Amino acid sequence: MSVFAPDLMQGRVILVTGAAGGVGGALADLLASLGARLLLTDVQAEPLQARAQALGAPAVVADLRDSAQADQLVQQALDHHGRLDGLANCAGLWVEGPSEQATEADWQRCIDVNLKAVFFLCSRAIPALTASRGAIVNIASDAGVVGNAGAAIYCASKGGVVLMSKALARELAPQGVRVNALCPSDIASPMLDFQAQRYGEGDPDAYHRRLLAHYPQAEAARFLSPQEVAQHAVWLLSPACAGVTGAAVMLDFGLTAGY
Repeated sequence: MSVFAPDLMQGRVILVTGAAGGVGGALADLLASLGARLLLTDVQAEPLQARAQALGAPAVVADLRDSAQADQLVQQALDHHGRLDGLANCAGLWVEGPSEQATEADWQRCIDVNLKAVFFLCSRAIPALTASRGAIVNIASDAGVVGNAGAAIYCASKGGVVLMSKALARELAPQGVRVNALCPSDIASPMLDFQAQRYGEGDPDAYHRRLLAHYPQAEAARFLSPQEVAQHAVWLLSPACAGVTGAAVMLDFGLTAGY
C-alpha cells in the first residue's frame, strides 16, 4: 500500500534499470501506480517483458556492462515519451568470498554492473535531466558506507556509487538536477536468495541467520522488502524531496548507526 498521493508522479518519465524483479520491479510497479510513465530495462528478457506488459510500459533488454547501452536507453526514453524526469539505477549483483581467492573476473563483473553502468547511465542522462530539472536515485548499500568482511569487491563497487552520487550532486546542482544514493541493508529479494544459495555452504537458512545476527533488533530483526526500498526511492525521485541532494540515505534498521 502506497503512502503517497496517487498522482505524485503523474506524467513524469522515469527510466528504471533492474526492472525485472527485486527493487527495480517493485519500484516500477509503484511508479506506475502513481502516474509515472516508464522505460524499463533489465538483462532478463522474459520477466522484464512480463512486467512491461502488465504495466503497459516499453521495455528494452540491455546488458549495462556495455556503456553504449546507456546512450541508447536514454534516447529510447526520449523517443517514447519526449522527455526524461528521473533515473533509477536499481540493477546490481553480489560478489562474496575471501579476498585472496578473488579473480579478476569477479572484480570486473561486479564493478561493471554496480559502478560503471551506473556512472554511464547518469552521465548520458544529464542533458535530458537538465532540461526537466530531474532527479537520479542510485541504489547503493549499507556496504557502500561501512566495510563487510568477505565482501571487499562489492563494498568497493557500492562505496564508489555513494561517493560518485555525492560528486554528481555537486556538479549538477546548478542545473537543478538532484542526485542521491539510497543505502539499504539486506533485502528479501532474488539477489539475497542467490547469495544464500551460492555462499551459504548448503544451508541458506543459516546464512540468513548470520546476516540477521548483526542487526540491533535482536530477535525481531528482519530483512527489508523490495516495496519498502521502492517507497524511499520514489520519495527521492519526487518533488516532495526537492531539498535533498548529495545524500547517502540510510535504510538499514540502524545497522550502521554505531559506526
